[in-house]
Amino acid sequence: MHVELTAGEREVVRWARVGRLATIGEDNGPHVVPVSPVLDGDLLLFATDEESVKVRNLRRNPHVALVFDDYLEDWGRLRTIMVRGPARVLDHGPEWVRVRDLLYRKFAQYEELSPIEPGRSVIVEVEIEGVSESGA
Repeated sequence: MHVELTAGEREVVRWARVGRLATIGEDNGPHVVPVSPVLDGDLLLFATDEESVKVRNLRRNPHVALVFDDYLEDWGRLRTIMVRGPARVLDHGPEWVRVRDLLYRKFAQYEELSPIEPGRSVIVEVEIEGVSESGA
C-alpha cells in the first residue's frame, strides 16, 4: 500500500543530504547506516556497493526504514520523518542510468569521489508504504 508524503514531509526528504537506513541483519538484528538519497516522485533512491551489508540484508528481507532529521539547537523546532517500505535492487538498465544521473545532480561529490559504476554499484529503490513524523 503506497503512502504519499505531505508537502512538508516531501520538502524535508527532498533536501536531506543524509538519511539513516535500517535493514534487518542475518541475525535478525538492526543494521543502521547513513545513505545519501534522492526523492524521485514517490520513491526514495540511493546508490551503494553491490557487496555491501545493506544490500545483502535487503536481498534477504526487503523491508527497510529510513529516518531523516532536521536537528536544531532549538529543540522546540526538531523534526524527524521516518519512512518504511520494501526495497528493490536495480543493477543495470535505463532506469539505473537515469537514477544515477539524479544522484550525480544532487550530490556532485559522487562522480569524482565515489563513482556509481555498473558492475560495482547498485541503486536501491524504496517504495514508501508508511510515514511517521515527530516535531515541527
